[in-house]
Amino acid sequence: MHSSYRLRTMNMACRRPVPEEVMEENQLSFFQELLPSAERTALLYHLSYLCLAKFPKLERVLRECALETQNLFASSEALLQKCVDTSNQMVSTLFPQLKLAVENNENIQTTSSLEKAREWIAEIVNGVEEMVDRYEKHNYSVASCTSDVILEKAEAEKKIAQTTKEIEALEKVVRDIQMELRKTLEEIGQIESKINRCQARFACRRMFGLSFLAVIVPFVGHILKSIFQAKPAQNQALANEKARLIAQKSNLKSQEHNIQVRLTDIQLKLANKKTEKGSIPETVRLSDVQKYLYQIQQTLLKHNMFWKSVLVFLESLKSETFSNEHFIEENELKEIVLMHIDLAQEHWKAFGESCLTAKRAFSLQNKDAYKFLEFNPSSFSPEEWKRRYDIVIADLTKIGTAIGAH
Repeated sequence: MHSSYRLRTMNMACRRPVPEEVMEENQLSFFQELLPSAERTALLYHLSYLCLAKFPKLERVLRECALETQNLFASSEALLQKCVDTSNQMVSTLFPQLKLAVENNENIQTTSSLEKAREWIAEIVNGVEEMVDRYEKHNYSVASCTSDVILEKAEAEKKIAQTTKEIEALEKVVRDIQMELRKTLEEIGQIESKINRCQARFACRRMFGLSFLAVIVPFVGHILKSIFQAKPAQNQALANEKARLIAQKSNLKSQEHNIQVRLTDIQLKLANKKTEKGSIPETVRLSDVQKYLYQIQQTLLKHNMFWKSVLVFLESLKSETFSNEHFIEENELKEIVLMHIDLAQEHWKAFGESCLTAKRAFSLQNKDAYKFLEFNPSSFSPEEWKRRYDIVIADLTKIGTAIGAH
């Protein structure tokens, strides 16, 4: 082999496909960021679920999204465990065999070891590619759920506005009828006063006649007839006035009854409308759901970026692992090849440790994290709803404080 070619190949062999600073950056930015994400995502789903009380259709859609997220995290944990196992196999088995084969010039064993490494890496690369696809599709599902919330919010606001207008219109009708009733009652009161005065006048005339009669009967009893015959027109007028007032009072009483019936009917309709408005959920809470779902989407995007980074990282490790296999037969390059095997072994070990750290983050998604889906938020009393909501907010705050501490 010419010296110039040997020098060029030695320089190529000395290159590092995955520098240590890149390894450290990946380890910090793509693995440690995931530590609080699983728990935080479950809490955001919990808040969203609470805020969807009285929205059964949205509750069902959100429950499906939350369960799919939980399944994704469980699958992520399983795939990360596979990455850990592959890394351990590479570090503890394949690389020592590879080094021994290179040192002993055992080409057949070397080729067999590298082929096995290719199979292991290809398997986890395919798994990661599938995971990236699953996260992308699931993010669309969460986005669709967010769209459903926005539409429901618009419809609820429209219904509230319409119901409010109807309530205001009914309240005005009630006020008008109550005013009409007051006027009728006042008229009835005035007529009753007139009737009472009419009766008093008639009684006074009669008493006056009897008193006068008691005085004069012994002497001029024949005058009695002329006295009562003298006022027949006045007495008849009083009787007619009284009859007219009684008839008018009767009409007003009938009118009062009809007004009371109308008032009762309108008040019942008003009560029903107010009850209906009370059953319409607060759109403010839907705004919170929209906000929480958006945060979940951002979390899922980060998870997708994480898996894409793992994919890139694996390709780098793959290149590093197989970059110098064609130099194995060169005895003069054996030391360089062994150095690269040591570097690849070191990087695979770091990769495995990072995957183990990320796996612990996903393992937070146990059955209790989504236990809230077993309950119907509409069944909670206002006090119980507020208590649960405050607990979740407090847990989210703790996560934020822990992130800030790091």
